[in-house]
Amino acid sequence: MDLLRSLPLGLYLEHPITWLHRLDPRVKLGWLMTFLLAPVLADAPWRVVLVLCLIGLTLVGGIPRRVWQRQLLWLLLLGSLIFLITALMPDGMAVSYQPRRPLETTAPITSYHYILWEWNAQMGQWPIHLQVSQRSFDLGLRLSTLLFTLLYSTHLFLLTTAPEEVTAGLECLMQPLKRFKLPVAELALTLTLSLRFIPLVLEEVQNLSRSVRTRAINWRLVGIKGSIKLWLALAVRLLENLLLRAEQVACAMQVRGFQEPGTYDNPWHHLRLQRRDWLALAAMGLFWLLRIQLPAWGALFP
Repeated sequence: MDLLRSLPLGLYLEHPITWLHRLDPRVKLGWLMTFLLAPVLADAPWRVVLVLCLIGLTLVGGIPRRVWQRQLLWLLLLGSLIFLITALMPDGMAVSYQPRRPLETTAPITSYHYILWEWNAQMGQWPIHLQVSQRSFDLGLRLSTLLFTLLYSTHLFLLTTAPEEVTAGLECLMQPLKRFKLPVAELALTLTLSLRFIPLVLEEVQNLSRSVRTRAINWRLVGIKGSIKLWLALAVRLLENLLLRAEQVACAMQVRGFQEPGTYDNPWHHLRLQRRDWLALAAMGLFWLLRIQLPAWGALFP
């Protein structure tokens, strides 16, 4: 299985260039922080809205379907499994909830149903009891939507933003920290090298997996002890290859003049806000206005 195609997490899409690519990296960083911070203290409808926004942004962003289809489906499947498992697990609230009003009242009332779904069955001598309560349902919805938002928003940001643009944007936003004598340029450069190193790690893992598959190892004959030794040898080999790649990157940096801190600048990308960036900032401001003014959608839809 080609890891660089089936799992391109953290990889940059160089072609085609969409309108998401053309946005200023500082604006995209602001939207990324928006998706990461908006679920905090938010109710379930807001979290669902964030998931729908990310899916809609992917559909209208002009990104090829082959790039996002598999990742989106896998994340949706993972979120659905987390939701089902959490919703079916006991919520720890061993309390029998009763309506607040007496049932004998003649006025029509709406009772609070804490148990949303319940199923009992008998499999041999073992009884099966499954139920979904209001608490477990809300918890499952919160966990699944939060996981999807955190993973897919970061993936979408790295997919449409080059590492050099990420470095330039972070270095520009961290300029006030230079007053506290913090190595802003070095931190940004380290982040760039980390993002550039992700494809190298995936490539090394892919090469090792192909080498094991081409040798057609019979794992039954090898046994548990032999399998452990083989996987340890593969791990050591992977570490050696990654250290060799890191040494090659360090030598390339020394040749290009990266000798001492503070003796270089970041000339890779020039930041400039355009009309589409101002529109994206206005949309982000409107989003936060709605997020603050409408903290609980349950008040709107009783």
